[in-house]
Amino acid sequence: MKLMSQFSSALLLRTKTIAIRDVVCSGECRHKSDEECAHKTSLVYPYRGVFMRHVGRNDTVAEANQVLFFNASQGYRISHPVEGGDACLDLAIDEALLAELAPKEQLQSSIPVSFHRQRRRIDPRAQALVALLRHGLHRGAAETLEAETLALTLVRRSLGEQTSHGAAASVGRQKLVDRAKLVLSCDLSRRWTLSDVAAEVGVSPVYLTQVFQQVEATPLYRYQLRLRLARALDLLGRYEDLTALGLDLGFSSHSHFASSFRQAFGQTPAEFQRAARLRA
Repeated sequence: MKLMSQFSSALLLRTKTIAIRDVVCSGECRHKSDEECAHKTSLVYPYRGVFMRHVGRNDTVAEANQVLFFNASQGYRISHPVEGGDACLDLAIDEALLAELAPKEQLQSSIPVSFHRQRRRIDPRAQALVALLRHGLHRGAAETLEAETLALTLVRRSLGEQTSHGAAASVGRQKLVDRAKLVLSCDLSRRWTLSDVAAEVGVSPVYLTQVFQQVEATPLYRYQLRLRLARALDLLGRYEDLTALGLDLGFSSHSHFASSFRQAFGQTPAEFQRAARLRA
């Protein structure tokens, strides 16, 4: 089990509809944890750092482009191949509501409600909802009704066929893509070249781009951009100088950062700060 000094969980909201927790792990233990088990099916949104979840022989890279499904009574192990730990928003929704929200083809025919896949790739608007929820609840700025509505909208978007992606690939191709994800996650500010990433995972640049596109249905460069922008969502409450934030995340200029942010989330970083009530 994780040592308590490495792991913390803060309850941000509990109603009849949903329980929302902010879960942080320092990631000091790099090898696989002892087997753990979720008591209730929940949707877990990593927003900082990266970890691996192991269910039997099935491994999943958990980072800010994903939602992970922790099924009730399903055993799993956690490891941290990249330093820095992780932080996640954990949403446990009333089972009847979750069954109503989730497309039937994504669910197992069992009680309690559980999902076939370990994860889905979410879109930028879902990432923005994660940040709005977390910032709003931490600061006491989001009222209960607002938070519940945002949470259900987030779940609906995370499960929608048009707004999320359920990867299907051979074990070998998935492992290759996972290695590339870990490379990108280890240094978000680095301006990686395609040959750098390909060399790290041991394949040719052409093969890497082809396989990554096939598995994730998005180009490798865009995947990295979205990891950076998700980190920006996490850090917006700590920065007054948005130019410095963009440069710290590897963007070439403030205009590059602001335009990329706006294209992904529909707002500039400053507008998002105001919307999330992080700044006056």
